[in-house]
Amino acid sequence: YQRRVHGVVLDVGCGTGILAMFAAKAGAAKVFGVECSSIVNLAEEIVRANGFEDVITLIKGKVEDIELPVPTVDIIISEWMGYFLLYESMLNTVLVARDRWLAPDGKIFPDKATMYVAAIEDADYKQQKIGFWDNVYGFDYSPVKRLAMLEPLVDCVDADQINTSEDKLLEIDLMTVTVADLTFKASFSLQALRKDYCHALVAWFDCVFSQVHKPVVLSTSPYRRNTHWKQTVFYLNEVLPVQKGECITGTLTCAPNAKNHRDLDIQLDLQMEGAHPVQFTQEYRLR
Repeated sequence: YQRRVHGVVLDVGCGTGILAMFAAKAGAAKVFGVECSSIVNLAEEIVRANGFEDVITLIKGKVEDIELPVPTVDIIISEWMGYFLLYESMLNTVLVARDRWLAPDGKIFPDKATMYVAAIEDADYKQQKIGFWDNVYGFDYSPVKRLAMLEPLVDCVDADQINTSEDKLLEIDLMTVTVADLTFKASFSLQALRKDYCHALVAWFDCVFSQVHKPVVLSTSPYRRNTHWKQTVFYLNEVLPVQKGECITGTLTCAPNAKNHRDLDIQLDLQMEGAHPVQFTQEYRLR
């Protein structure tokens, strides 16, 4: 927003209008903000309170249903990312807006995203969150434990816990990606950095604003400052003892849930050779 913006801007899922106002402040000729929830009423008050009512027009409704008073827009902005990048994501809606209104030479901010995975040691926290259900005041709550293992944990991971190399799971270019591309199966290989135990895999993402003079990266990596998105932790049914240099290989399959496309069904297929060979499949539900 500190860079100059020219032309017509569309803010997809504008919420309280913060991105729309940044665009107006940066010099956009016109900004349209689309929001399907009632918060758009508050956004209109905020826009007026900041003197942008002549530049910003807010429209209540779904991108799939509404019409804009212009044939094309020059820039689409949106904070579309969800946990694990795609959970409860608005990316599908951004792609609809792109296909309906983005000019041939238009831009999307951010326009690229990459998801990464690594393994972590997390014995203490896993015991608190998962092992707790083995004995609840003397009672066996293992049925709850099975449910807890199905749900990935969204939390901040200490970078010191990471004990393998990282690998890319998914790369997205918003200028060309399709909805079908968001159902994916990715292979990965993680090399142990030290002798340790792996209790979980952790995933994070970076988003890039590459269509500017000096590209900007928004990172949710454990090696960077914590963000709203944190990281996504997939606890493993089996603890993996690793020696330095050994590799954990596998695939991660991700698809929208059949009943609610904003939820995700995820499957891990893991294997490791070496001193303690192991191979197993584990499923998760990001709800």
